[in-house]
Amino acid sequence: MREIRDSVRVSVKTHYLPDQSSPSEKKFVFAYTITLRNEGDENAQLISRRWKITDANNDVQEVAGIGVVGEQPTLAPGEEYTYTSGSVLETETGTMEGAYQMRTDSGEDFDILIPAFALVPPHRLH
Repeated sequence: MREIRDSVRVSVKTHYLPDQSSPSEKKFVFAYTITLRNEGDENAQLISRRWKITDANNDVQEVAGIGVVGEQPTLAPGEEYTYTSGSVLETETGTMEGAYQMRTDSGEDFDILIPAFALVPPHRLH
């Protein structure tokens, strides 16, 4: 039997936004697009999120709140939900990691961990 916390798959794509960034003002803007896919056998609702955002100076921002982009989507088995949000760093590179708190229709709460992913402008990739 599969663990419930393995029932939602998360994928992440990041994009540097040079038109909104201002390196001379230490402002580096990134968008990230997250897709959640319910691979379990019951509905799962996204209740809240927690993010740890770390820049290249090891300065950390902690962000937590209800839902994502103003929504608390419920995913039926096999269903996907995609949203885009953003983050602003004071350095050109950084990382994000976090978790979503989810709830099944039967009232069981579980966390989906989001492993660290990089925020890096294309010109910094090797």
